[in-house]
Amino acid sequence: MSLNNTNMEECNDSNLFTVVKTNKPKNYDNYNDNDKRRNNRKDNNHQHQREREPIKEGYEYPKISDEERELITQPIETFDELRDHGISDKIIRGIFSYGFEKPSPIQARSIIPIMTGMDVISQAQSGMGKTGAFCIGVLGRIQENKNEVQALVLAHTRELALQIDAVFRQIATHTEIRISLCVKGIPRQENIDRISGKGRGGKPHILIGTPGRVIDMLNTQDYSTGEYIMNLSEIKTLVIDEADEMLGTTNSIYKRKHDDENINDDENVGFLEQVRKIFMSLPGSVQMCLFSATMNESFFDITKTLMRDPITILVKTEELTLEGIRQYHINVEENQNKFPTLCALYSLLTISQSIIYCNSLKQVEILTNKLKDNDFVVSNIHGKMTSQERELAMSQFRSGKSRVLVSTDLLSRGIDVQQVSVVINYDLPHNIENYIHRIGRSGRYGRKGVAINFVTNYNNNQIKTIQEFYSTMIEPLPADIEKLLD
Repeated sequence: MSLNNTNMEECNDSNLFTVVKTNKPKNYDNYNDNDKRRNNRKDNNHQHQREREPIKEGYEYPKISDEERELITQPIETFDELRDHGISDKIIRGIFSYGFEKPSPIQARSIIPIMTGMDVISQAQSGMGKTGAFCIGVLGRIQENKNEVQALVLAHTRELALQIDAVFRQIATHTEIRISLCVKGIPRQENIDRISGKGRGGKPHILIGTPGRVIDMLNTQDYSTGEYIMNLSEIKTLVIDEADEMLGTTNSIYKRKHDDENINDDENVGFLEQVRKIFMSLPGSVQMCLFSATMNESFFDITKTLMRDPITILVKTEELTLEGIRQYHINVEENQNKFPTLCALYSLLTISQSIIYCNSLKQVEILTNKLKDNDFVVSNIHGKMTSQERELAMSQFRSGKSRVLVSTDLLSRGIDVQQVSVVINYDLPHNIENYIHRIGRSGRYGRKGVAINFVTNYNNNQIKTIQEFYSTMIEPLPADIEKLLD
């Protein structure tokens, strides 16, 4: 795929997306098999799951005809059309005040299916508005007069959860919808009080967090009453962002340590196990919405056990490379040549802000120290930092106090910093699917960006593999590099 021959305003989204509409089992109209599987899933619970009385269903999964299914999969052309589907003027005001003018292809295809309560699997390029799609869809489902948690949104890192929270709050700014963040760094008691409704305004309608803290809240009881602080019967939507990572189907790092406090589990329990625990606590009728830029066969195998005939909105792998991002490689031959090459780049290019990716925490720290020794104003971020350290690094980078951010793949997914114009792969990613997530930090939704890959004689074949996987071209860096950002 050529990166420069397609204008997003002119592209036909039907060429980008495949909407799977009639993937129904034989007994679809009765839902017998699926209802039985989902409603009885708590019987196969894990020993760490809290024991509680059967959930009284407060929400029923929708039963729709083929004609209705066909209708809700039609893309919208303007956000004003959402009024016809029950979204309030206050939310539409929030959409426009956030800066959205016209639905991106993924928003045009996904918002209505989410609002109707159907299970949804939605895939699109990084930077094409996935967060906005599920934020708008979920907000359109919330009943403001109901003082209960009605939606859970899960993210795999604290940084991504904070960003999702900010988007929800800005779009909901004209409404009375309450949103609460459950991540490390927020005092646990503050989360408990908020979910219990002891804070101002009442209980949150939407809970956004990382799996560890969310599980902790699901299992927490009020000391005075003995009741669980969260009423699960009113939760009707579960959204999982970067779902391939959360369901453990990426090619590397199948297990991660909790991003939250110890919850009396094996500290190396995987995201998939955490997601299953959350999912199995919820009503059988809960709607599940999965969003990611990359999805493989293992991902879809797992969704068969978790979802009920989802509406699936997919983009072909060869379409994943972002429009507007020019990709180049430099053959530095040896690892020892990387740093001099990096300094030479910065001396020739006028770069507003850039992210440099390394494959290890150790390399991040070494490179950061080298850059500082050469008078660069630089921040770094990796998974071993405290939440306060990570928040400070991101704050400095977003505000422009530091123009260079050195990171591991912790920051390759979902994070949007408007000013990033250049991404440098100091190390080529071990996981080929992380390549698209990394370079997607520049060129967000129509903006121009540049990705530069450092290649040694030892990993020259990796560039060929990436090009074949994404059906794209990664060209040698031209001699007139000063014109790259024109």
